[in-house]
Amino acid sequence: HCDNATLATHHRGLPHLIDPQRLQKGAQAVYGEDFFARSFGELVPAPQERCMALNDGDRLTLGRHRLLFIDTPGHANHHGCFFYEPKSNLYTGDTFGLRYRELDHEGTPWLMATTTPVAFDPDLWMQSLDRMIALEPRRACLTHFGPLDDPMKWQEQLRQSIRDHAEIALQEESRGNTTGREERLTAAIMEKALARLKTHNPGVDEKFARGLLEDDIRLNSQGLAVWLSRRAKTRGEPIT
Repeated sequence: HCDNATLATHHRGLPHLIDPQRLQKGAQAVYGEDFFARSFGELVPAPQERCMALNDGDRLTLGRHRLLFIDTPGHANHHGCFFYEPKSNLYTGDTFGLRYRELDHEGTPWLMATTTPVAFDPDLWMQSLDRMIALEPRRACLTHFGPLDDPMKWQEQLRQSIRDHAEIALQEESRGNTTGREERLTAAIMEKALARLKTHNPGVDEKFARGLLEDDIRLNSQGLAVWLSRRAKTRGEPIT
């Protein structure tokens, strides 16, 4: 549809857009084939000659504007953010978490980490946040959902959510048994999220919040389960 467009993306992600078979199979495993088909259809390969790989510190020219690209792993190892310096806008993808405006309370947002499969790394994520905040952005433009003014003011919310998810996963790891793991992780993440929400807004409608967050929390639990499997593999342990 845009025959003069160039696709510019993280250098680690680009091969999967030129040949999206592995990407599609991975997404189908996460979402289920029927849901994936309804939501996304068939992924179309991007022509290699119209693609550009981005590395940390690259600057992308869009007409009279220039965007700074920064490598921000943690949510995913192929994740990057764009910074538009004249307006001090940081386009964060998922690295500044998830925000539903419906859960704002008295002008205060509520943020939750997105640990969807397959490359959650809490330590790298914290380092990425350090880099993002060092840019002193006036606004973070979240993919999910919308602009967030004064992100430096709200960063600790996100950092605490990352710590909460890692702590839940490590507690699950100590059980030493993967049977029923995702279900336990889902329940624990939901419990923690609702507790944080009640602190944020004591009058929150718990049923409404559950319905709003259940799909995200299910995906978060899958991501944490993958992280624990990677940790076990690194230690050379059998997966039970």
